[in-house]
Amino acid sequence: MYKFILCFAFLAVVLSATPDQWRSRTIYQVLTDRFARTDGSTAPCQNLSDYCGGTFQGLMNHLDYIAGMGFDAIWISPIVANTQGGYHGYWAQNFSQINPYFGSATDLINLVKAAHAKGIWVMLDVVANHVGPVGFNFSQIFPFNSASNYHPYCIIENWNNQTEVENCRLAGLPDLAQEDPATRLALLTWVTAVVKTYGFDGLRVDTVPEVPKGFWSQYTQAAGVYTLGEVFNGDMNYVAGYQGPLHGVLNYPLYFTLKDVFIYYKSMNNLESYFKSAAATFTDLSLLGNFVDNHDNPRFLNLNNDIAMFKAALAFSLTTVGIPILYYGDEQGFSGGADPYCREPLWTSMNTSSEIYQYIKTILTFRKQTKFYLETQVQRWSDDSFYAFTRGAYFFAFTNNKNQQVRMVDYHPYSEGMTLCNLFWSGDCVKITNGKLPVYLNNGEVKIFYPQTNQVFEDHGFLSI
Repeated sequence: MYKFILCFAFLAVVLSATPDQWRSRTIYQVLTDRFARTDGSTAPCQNLSDYCGGTFQGLMNHLDYIAGMGFDAIWISPIVANTQGGYHGYWAQNFSQINPYFGSATDLINLVKAAHAKGIWVMLDVVANHVGPVGFNFSQIFPFNSASNYHPYCIIENWNNQTEVENCRLAGLPDLAQEDPATRLALLTWVTAVVKTYGFDGLRVDTVPEVPKGFWSQYTQAAGVYTLGEVFNGDMNYVAGYQGPLHGVLNYPLYFTLKDVFIYYKSMNNLESYFKSAAATFTDLSLLGNFVDNHDNPRFLNLNNDIAMFKAALAFSLTTVGIPILYYGDEQGFSGGADPYCREPLWTSMNTSSEIYQYIKTILTFRKQTKFYLETQVQRWSDDSFYAFTRGAYFFAFTNNKNQQVRMVDYHPYSEGMTLCNLFWSGDCVKITNGKLPVYLNNGEVKIFYPQTNQVFEDHGFLSI
């Protein structure tokens, strides 16, 4: 059963990236099938529910597009051969083969090498909960071709019943039985081999609550790299329970909070409530993956087409404590609805001069050069329509109200008479007067203030301390 691992044994092992090292990274999520084609074709996709033609080679050809925004990690789709129509990668059919629609094993090796040469780490999406929709014809699946590899048939209907969640089928997909010794060993052996063979730096782990926590502890150990789990749930206590078995989790509690604040214009005090709860609940906020959009939900701009609010949500996710993740296409203002419409091809609009692309580039350049992510986040103001925090010497201010917002902030780390300037417009500077920092936000804008000195960051017009 385990001979399928041997086909991966042709590439030298590379040093693994640690969870601690991942704290400095920013992640760009792609669906491999939707990013770029090998031949550079920009023709539209005719059916978003099937393969559109994106490949490893296409992704490799456009790494500079990703690096140009400032991202230094990419999250790619699951790589194993899928059952028919599995363009997304989540319908595994053969764990010993690379999905031929994406390219060959050599193409994947070349992609990882090319990414590493540009300083970009590669995070692989992996699935250990289920396989493709084959009903009960398990002979189609390799190596899990026996009924003993699966739980008895049932469908998840009650998501509050954890036993049902862990043992029944998600959307009818055959549910792997990790408690079966042969199944467990095959999954653990595979993840060790695939990480070492291709040199992946981290894993995004799919459908985490559908598998017992004890298995994820073994899986993380077997992988030997940072693991970031998907717990698609807004209950903070529930989500936090999977940090430990995995190094980090996708920050769905923050995702839902950002939706409330910037899509539905609820009180920004919800951010204060989130952070108070999160600090007391999660083991390590700095290892969570923060995001505004992903492939499983309608895009922000589909729910609210206000660009200012979208930019505010993006800026918050890119600057708050945690590891920032951007879903491909957000930088081009994509506005697709529910799956599959939120999975548009990027190749129709890879404009590096777009407003949001340049906005993200400014923030990530600032993040990298100042390393503010190493600093403790301190809340400085919270009310219904204004929220602000500092990280070290840098001040971040947000609003969800398009009317002018003026706050005279008196809780800050700055000295009397100090001048601070706005990252997005270096001519917009304010002075600490009578112990107060005056903040003016117009039309829903975000301001990131830095103390003014004589040292100018090259090509960006903002200053360092």
